[in-house]
Amino acid sequence: METVAVHNAANAAHQGASSRLPDGTHNRPRNTGMELDLSWVVDTRVNLSATERRVASLPGRRTVKKDAQAAWLLKAVTCIDLTTLNGDDTPERVKRLCAKAMNPIRADILDSLGMSGRTITTGAICVYHRFVATAVEALGDSGIPVAAVSTGFPAGLSPHHLKVKEIEASVADGAKEIDIVITREHVLTGNWTALYEEMKEYRAACGDAHVKAILATGDLKTLRNVAKASLVCMMAGADFIKTSTGKEGVNATLAVTLTMLRAIRAYQERTGIKIGYKPAGGISAAKDVLNYQFLMKDELGREWLESDLFRIGASSLLADIERQLEHHVTGAYSALNRHPIG
Repeated sequence: METVAVHNAANAAHQGASSRLPDGTHNRPRNTGMELDLSWVVDTRVNLSATERRVASLPGRRTVKKDAQAAWLLKAVTCIDLTTLNGDDTPERVKRLCAKAMNPIRADILDSLGMSGRTITTGAICVYHRFVATAVEALGDSGIPVAAVSTGFPAGLSPHHLKVKEIEASVADGAKEIDIVITREHVLTGNWTALYEEMKEYRAACGDAHVKAILATGDLKTLRNVAKASLVCMMAGADFIKTSTGKEGVNATLAVTLTMLRAIRAYQERTGIKIGYKPAGGISAAKDVLNYQFLMKDELGREWLESDLFRIGASSLLADIERQLEHHVTGAYSALNRHPIG
């Protein structure tokens, strides 16, 4: 079965993969940052009721079915940072995850979608520092970058000099992306200068590796704090801003996403620089990821559906997407355990 919608998705999905250079780095200008503009930060406001109305209306205003839904889901696969961040992780689990990242959708499903021979991979593999070298070796010349969580993930309360050393160690082991966690205290006390200086040091330690700033939005209490922290991290050179570690009580939400996307848009309008966005934590169903994609396209445009500007921190999400795609081509749902991710 091959329809126009799904065939076009093949080209779109391949475009997402090809936006990376062969060594897994990004083919996009870096965010060099700007001087801290405290007046911009202090004056930032978020209309809570308007934000809630906007995201509440999204499922009713936007929907895709059948071939179009399959196309959107294939695009989502190329933006997943396939993640394992568990206390019982092992090298073998990481290797299995890397194998899945290189072949995220079963060949028989791709064949049924008319996409045999197309290269579709996930956006990255995300692991603790301990497993960076293992993942780099397992991924070989696939072009899939390894992202390492760092700076005392998830709480971010390690001594600062150790956080910087952790970043440097992950880069030395081959990580092309570093997901850092900010010190939430700086946001909660309004110490924006401290947050800016911290983020600048992390950015410098990353060198050529792209840096994603995890705001841990569930700990920041208000959407206003989320907006302000987003701006400060971008001013300090973050290439991506990311919602959560996945370990907070509340992780990615559409309201937080809208707030962060509008901060990205404001930063682009001020500087001309495009910043990426990564929701993470609790996105496990295919139907949920569609809403994030819709919001990205509505607020920032088609370009932000590509893996160099959009990532989804997830593990079980890939299994549900594969299951939904199998249903699309067979008309029947299979057991979730037939779609292992690692």
